[in-house]
Amino acid sequence: MKVLVTGGAGFIGSFLVDRLVTEGHAVTSIDSLEAQVHNSGKPDYLNDNCTYLWGSCSDANLIATALEGIEVVFHLAAIVGVAQSMYEVVRYTQGNTLGTAVLLEQMIKMQKRPQKIIVASSMSIYGEGTYQDEEGHEVYAELRPASQLKMKVWEVLHSKTKAPMRPLPTSETKPLKPGSIYAIGKRDHEEMVHVIGQAYNIPSVACRFFNAYGSRQALSNPYTGVAAIFCSRLLKGLPPVIFEDGQQLRDFVHVSDLIEGLLLCLHKETANYQTFNLGSGLPISIEQVATALSKAITDGKIAPVISQEFRAGDIRHCFADINKARELLNYNPKYSFAVGIPELVQWVSRQQSEVDKGTDRFDTALHEAKQRGLIS
Repeated sequence: MKVLVTGGAGFIGSFLVDRLVTEGHAVTSIDSLEAQVHNSGKPDYLNDNCTYLWGSCSDANLIATALEGIEVVFHLAAIVGVAQSMYEVVRYTQGNTLGTAVLLEQMIKMQKRPQKIIVASSMSIYGEGTYQDEEGHEVYAELRPASQLKMKVWEVLHSKTKAPMRPLPTSETKPLKPGSIYAIGKRDHEEMVHVIGQAYNIPSVACRFFNAYGSRQALSNPYTGVAAIFCSRLLKGLPPVIFEDGQQLRDFVHVSDLIEGLLLCLHKETANYQTFNLGSGLPISIEQVATALSKAITDGKIAPVISQEFRAGDIRHCFADINKARELLNYNPKYSFAVGIPELVQWVSRQQSEVDKGTDRFDTALHEAKQRGLIS
């Protein structure tokens, strides 16, 4: 098949390109080589058997060219950064929501439209995860109020009894409550793709990625995934900085498991017009992640710093219920975080020269957020 991958030079997109090429597909990629991610230009892992077009998804002419003869579209391109999106609102909205609109409009104009579109969404659109109260009822909580967080009461409390609630796996049926401009854009991605897919009989699939990690993730980007940020700090001899008390739970999914999930969405008709969580299904605390990476990279010599500060819009717990993907796709992730660490550490250790360039960008990003009142 002829396949288009937007964001095909990025962390997840590049691995998807590799697998599609291996399967024998004719692959085209569009990528803007966002400087915040690709600060050294074109990465050296690009696939020689993929046709790369350089530019933005907001460029209608470029998109029209890229779509010629395409049978399947994987839309992975996005500007990534939850915190940064809260003060670069126009950039994130133009790059993400408008870029998706341009892609879909050019698809509509085609005489022979693609047979399927698969869009990368995010767990961030859920807001808080799912909880259970003292009586065993499932609760969809609001974001914690700043007044509570200022008292360093970190857990999500029942709105009436004020008792802490127990986190549960979050399924696709949970109401969406995006808490950032980035998350709103990802929700837009999903809804736009599904609406156009239904209207024009183009099977659409939305994949909600949880916390992705693995080789090729941008270590120089302070707005990337937390595992990469921690690795970058440790390679510089600096401690990972953890907000709140470090006990917040997330779901870390290895990039190879995400690629398997995406390919299952391509090949299985049961994926059509569906939305899936793609995670590991295994909750792990942020402190556990930082400690494990410190042990692997520095033999535990650099301990994480638990700041007891909080960021506006941050959630407490969210980890994936992957039962739907298991049942409809036969999705079976193979990597726990403990299993995935050796591959990640082996790769990041080879990036020392890249990490050594310039000042620590995390500290700069932290300062920017504090100046804007987003961290307390």
